Amino acid sequence: MLRAMAYTQGVNTPSARFRIRQYFPYLAEQGVALSESWARFGSYPPGPGWRRLPWLTATTLERSLAAVKGNAFDAVLFQREMVSTLYTAERLCRTPAVLDVDDAIWLTQRGGGIDQLARQCSLILCGNDYLAEHFSALAPVEILPTGVDTSHWQPGVRAQTPVIVWSGSASGLPYVYELEPALREVMQVRPDLRLRICSNAMPQFKTLSPERVDFVPWSPEAELGVVQSAWLGLMPMPDTPWTRGKCSFKMLTYMACGVPCVAAPWGMNAQVIAGGGALGAITLQDWREHMLALLDDPDAAAALGRQGRIQVENHYATAQLAGVLAQALKRAGGRGG
Repeated sequence: MLRAMAYTQGVNTPSARFRIRQYFPYLAEQGVALSESWARFGSYPPGPGWRRLPWLTATTLERSLAAVKGNAFDAVLFQREMVSTLYTAERLCRTPAVLDVDDAIWLTQRGGGIDQLARQCSLILCGNDYLAEHFSALAPVEILPTGVDTSHWQPGVRAQTPVIVWSGSASGLPYVYELEPALREVMQVRPDLRLRICSNAMPQFKTLSPERVDFVPWSPEAELGVVQSAWLGLMPMPDTPWTRGKCSFKMLTYMACGVPCVAAPWGMNAQVIAGGGALGAITLQDWREHMLALLDDPDAAAALGRQGRIQVENHYATAQLAGVLAQALKRAGGRGG
């Protein structure tokens, strides 16, 4: 059994939950015992001001000790810098290393920290082609999409009346606000429609009636129920260097639940849209027309939802992708494969 350690950002961090932790049982079946070590004092500085210095001191010490402990393992896996945006404690790790990347994290590095960490690693697992393009100049790369546990994310009980859903962290809410004019028009056409937001912060719309917006505080259990209740899901985002690095996971969870999607066609989203299960939208008119089309034609929406579920099962299911991660860790640890 190969013993490996993963250094992650925290218990509820999406990259830790979906690119590391959900693989544990599958990896064990393939001869890899993967442990997890996350930042005890938080992954990121506690805001501006004097608190940053004690946080930096405590986190650097704690992560340095964790890096030294990693030398007792056959392989280690990093997800980002162990201290936010800086290359620090990783220098103490002498164990063969793999870097797992699901965001354009080189855009936020300081002093070339993530690039230095990438050069330290024998392999970089990238969530999509855009990420691989950057990191291929630093080390060997392999594509590992963010997997979806299709036994968890599966069709459930849809709401009896029309519901449009967006689920995600508060940092993504500004993308939803950009759709407010289109959402308002769709709600005017469909007076029975509700918008349901599942997030860690309450949305602050300017013109949508609060009586028609449901806010569900985020938790893993709540998120699943919200997505399953949807008639359609939304994934808006602008076309920027940062968003091009996104791994389309929001879309994939909707699709795994048989929920048709309307999404911005940037980065990996374009690939997923082409595979079936979602419609691409750029202008507000596009968003309005696609939302109304799916709401007004339940049969077409259901067919699109089935296509999405099939695409996830065939290309993005955790059970299938686990082998890529297992073999990467085995190669790093000198076990061939």
